Amino acid sequence: MDTIQLGKNAKKAAADLAKLSKEEKKDALLAVAKAIEDNAVAIIEANKKDLDNADKNGMRPAMRDRLALDAGRIKGMAGGVRQVAELPDPIGDVVNSWTRPNGLEISVVRVPIGVIGIVYESRPNVTSDAFAISFKTGNACILRGGSDSINSSVKIGEVMRGALEAKGINPDCVQVMDDPDRKYVTEMLHLTDYIDLIIPRGSERLINHVVDNSTVPVIKTGTGNNHVYVDEFADIDMAVDITDNAKTQRISVCNALENVIVHSAVKDEFLPKLAKRFAEKNVEMRGDATSVEACDSIVPASEEDWSTEYLDYIIAVKTVDSIDEAIEHINKYNTGHSDTIVTENKENADRFLREVDSACVYVNASTRFSDGEEFGFGAEIGISTQKIHARGPMGLEQMTSIKYCIRGNGQIR
Repeated sequence: MDTIQLGKNAKKAAADLAKLSKEEKKDALLAVAKAIEDNAVAIIEANKKDLDNADKNGMRPAMRDRLALDAGRIKGMAGGVRQVAELPDPIGDVVNSWTRPNGLEISVVRVPIGVIGIVYESRPNVTSDAFAISFKTGNACILRGGSDSINSSVKIGEVMRGALEAKGINPDCVQVMDDPDRKYVTEMLHLTDYIDLIIPRGSERLINHVVDNSTVPVIKTGTGNNHVYVDEFADIDMAVDITDNAKTQRISVCNALENVIVHSAVKDEFLPKLAKRFAEKNVEMRGDATSVEACDSIVPASEEDWSTEYLDYIIAVKTVDSIDEAIEHINKYNTGHSDTIVTENKENADRFLREVDSACVYVNASTRFSDGEEFGFGAEIGISTQKIHARGPMGLEQMTSIKYCIRGNGQIR
């Protein structure tokens, strides 16, 4: 596989995309969605090869669930593409405009970033999501799925390219790398002449590798070491429901909960109720000495547990004596993704929103809402934990840049 050629193809495709109207892009996305549904059987067959390999390699059930595709999930993929198709197209929107005293008319206009390289792991549905958002915003994309999902991702890419070609659109606006050798990822990270932005989605190890090795600018879509703080003024039943949902509704996603922090004033009421709920779902609770003392089913935690993104039926529990201690603990160990407080005290809620340093900070709600679709953005490219350009769920606007358009009538300086 020639990564330089992929880059050249993408650069040409990005220029071709700039010629498409908003309606042409929408029509193409609807055609891609239909093609995904029409080719569901072929996609499932390709996915079965990945699942068979996963079983041979002893993949954990939670990770296997991320990899698996069925008719319902493929319908959801097509639905995600349709949803993006129907969203307002931001390209060409005027963000701001003004006229200078010399008569120059200046406008700030949204434009595509150009070519985006997206590196992700064992979630083949990312293939269609990443393409849809990139295409809608006029960006060509080079996609590199994980080796675990290579058969699925390549097949989905073939289906999408076929639909685009049938519409007379350059299919190289989406290219899926078909060789699992990691050397091609490293080569991709150095294609500064062709790729304008790299977005990694996946484990901390993957993200760190991309950040440490890329000479192309990177937006980190970070791991999710997420927390719930059960305040002394919490509604205990609400706290149990929120903690349960955030942890177990889907165990293997980046917005799932990994840590529970509980105020000592309510630990004796809250922890046994939570332990009973978690026992029904086989969630292992690892806690500090005070938490272990408050609930027999909690086993001792290690220092490593506070900073671990489990993506599994394990959760860490910490008891604190104040909201100050809770916020300090969260800001020390979190990954800047999503954290929530359960409280009926407005002052504490406001402090939590103001002082916790994360992309998404909640009051009395599950962290599972950290999602582009749930925020009303449609499908997302990822959840950025950085503070520059994009932070939180990255929808269409976050996948654009700007340029200044200046109109004059002969002005010289």
